Amino acid sequence: MTQGRRELGAAVAGCAVAGGLALSAGGQVWATVTVTRTPPLPPVTETLTGSAVAPLVTASGLLLLAAAVAVLAVRGAGRIAVGVLVALAGAALGWSALRVLVSGPDTVTAGPGERRTAELAAAWPVLVVVAALVALAAGLLVVVRGRRWPGMGRRYERTPGAAAAPARARTDEDRALDAWRALDRGDDPTDDGTPGEPDPATDRGGRRG
Repeated sequence: MTQGRRELGAAVAGCAVAGGLALSAGGQVWATVTVTRTPPLPPVTETLTGSAVAPLVTASGLLLLAAAVAVLAVRGAGRIAVGVLVALAGAALGWSALRVLVSGPDTVTAGPGERRTAELAAAWPVLVVVAALVALAAGLLVVVRGRRWPGMGRRYERTPGAAAAPARARTDEDRALDAWRALDRGDDPTDDGTPGEPDPATDRGGRRG
């Protein structure tokens, strides 16, 4: 395997892995919010998933999975554009996760007599940070090296100067079908000429001179 194909495989795998990690983490519970209300009302507990706390995580994950296919399908400037999008998706993932880790999840403003406290499950935002690093690395690899990589359909292109495939030999079945077609047209299949072609000795009126 050439270096270009190894780099292409690494970039595709990076996009797919980063996208899968982001989508997996986005569907998990990132925070548990407890709402303490005025007695005698009991406290209420709510759970917030990653897609609710950081919506860009799910969107970026879907983009990265699509980019894994696009890197294979396009070449040249199009591939570079895909690499830029992958890097931007990685940056969005990193910003979304770090924001939650630093300042905590956004919760709804507490109402009169209420107090809201959030308990963060930090493992999932950290996993998104890992996905962001993988996406950034894959995107930069595509931008820097993507022009040199082969395309998905290159192996199916005909090599210049390649000989055409030989024609299939005619069989008795083919000749019998030609004879039936000649009869359908009103021609004589036993004529020495090619079935379906008029006899050169026959005039336009269908009579021999």
